[in-house]
Amino acid sequence: IDDLQFVAPSLTVTDAGLTQSVNIRGIGIASGSPAVANGVATYINGIFQPPVLTTSSFYDIQSVEILRGPQGTLVGSNSTGGAMLITTRAPRLSGVEGYVQGSYGTYDAVALQGAINLPLGSTLALRAAGTIQNRDSYYRDAGPLKNKPGSLEEYAGRISLLWEPSPDFRALGHAEWIDKNTGGYAYQPLAGTAYSGDRTADVRELHYNSPTLNYERGFMTDMELRYTTSSGIVLRSLTGYTFKRITNLYDSDASTLATQTLDQYTDERQISQEFNIISPTDGAFNWILGGYYQHNKIGVDIQSRSGSPADPTDVVQSQDKTTWGLFAHTAYKFSSAFEMQVGLRYSGFDAQGGGSVTIGNGSPFFPPGGLVVADLAGAHGDGRITGKVAFNWTPDEDNLVYAFAARGYKPGGANSATSEFGPETVWDYEIGWKSSFLSNHARTQLGAFYMSYKDFQFDALDRSSGQSGVTNISNATIKGIEGQIQLEWQGFGFDGGFAYVDSKVDPVS
Repeated sequence: IDDLQFVAPSLTVTDAGLTQSVNIRGIGIASGSPAVANGVATYINGIFQPPVLTTSSFYDIQSVEILRGPQGTLVGSNSTGGAMLITTRAPRLSGVEGYVQGSYGTYDAVALQGAINLPLGSTLALRAAGTIQNRDSYYRDAGPLKNKPGSLEEYAGRISLLWEPSPDFRALGHAEWIDKNTGGYAYQPLAGTAYSGDRTADVRELHYNSPTLNYERGFMTDMELRYTTSSGIVLRSLTGYTFKRITNLYDSDASTLATQTLDQYTDERQISQEFNIISPTDGAFNWILGGYYQHNKIGVDIQSRSGSPADPTDVVQSQDKTTWGLFAHTAYKFSSAFEMQVGLRYSGFDAQGGGSVTIGNGSPFFPPGGLVVADLAGAHGDGRITGKVAFNWTPDEDNLVYAFAARGYKPGGANSATSEFGPETVWDYEIGWKSSFLSNHARTQLGAFYMSYKDFQFDALDRSSGQSGVTNISNATIKGIEGQIQLEWQGFGFDGGFAYVDSKVDPVS
């Protein structure tokens, strides 16, 4: 995913270890809390992906689409910053085909990737794809355990099945598993601290006396059913299930002079269901009706030790989150050159959280089972109307001028029994021009946007629990311009793009 920021203007990727945040125009996710939603939603084959375990490598990908700005009508779950749609290659009924590629590099970097397409008759086809990557660590742990932070051991595989018994019906399903271990994170003690005696001038030399680990596992499956009626109306169902788990072991002081550790276990289960009724698109008026449901169950267990009498500190937190929505999107062509689009959606959200912060479990200075110092249980519910109004002018087949206003929404949540944060909303106003030149050998896109955020969500210290939580800090505005060009001429291709983004957060009251 990191490489996409070099081909799509306004897109950046922030690697925060446990989560990898995709940001568009500076908006993404500013928190590692399980209570907060993505600002930019990532979808694989139409299924929303939680921010946990999005670091797996791409393989056998058909396309990647970047949607900028709030997605408040059509695209799965709501998002305020945009969406990234990743589509894998589907099986084909015609012919056996596939590919294999491999590489070898320094640090014993070995990579192997491949796929094969197998028709199993005139109506059934299967595609199998997989990737393997292994690499030694770039670092040397001089401590007794010889950890390998920054190494890579990744295995992933995908099975896709396509069934088309008739031109009117299609079923497409995917099942994918991911197993990835990087050996933990590499860092050195802060200068000027009690542990800086193990700090070296060589950034690749580390000193750990506790095990380090970063182990990610995931399983994803989905099924899309499409049926076209005799009148041309399409009935579509998209069902998904995702399970993701991460185990992290940290040597927090990054030295052999003390034993400060942090063990973190996170898992998330998600089920989602979307239904669509889609009209034919050959008339002046077309429309899409839909409903969406998503349920996430998240568990977090963090245990830290620092050698104090209050050790260990245990943070156990759970979240049950339900998101649902009903939406409609319409388009009407007043003429061959002028079209108006209107979309409307109502989204509902409910979250139930539990957990606690406990110190001194097993210590003679504290009660049996430890002392509960914070209650992380809490509940939150909200809902918002979002939508979009757009005008498209197509003076000829080579030019499109557009303008739209769209509203997006990100739900609130609860950090603890006494700390709650509200939803974040945004209005986005955009104008733009898309064109093609030189007999379609050159294509350009140019646009300007102004986004007004209300109750912007941000990570902060929750004083009631002593843990990091989410709060609505202020309002914000983001404005800018974006441009792209694609050239293709006699086998030569060129792509370029730019973005200028100017953002401002109002003073925090």
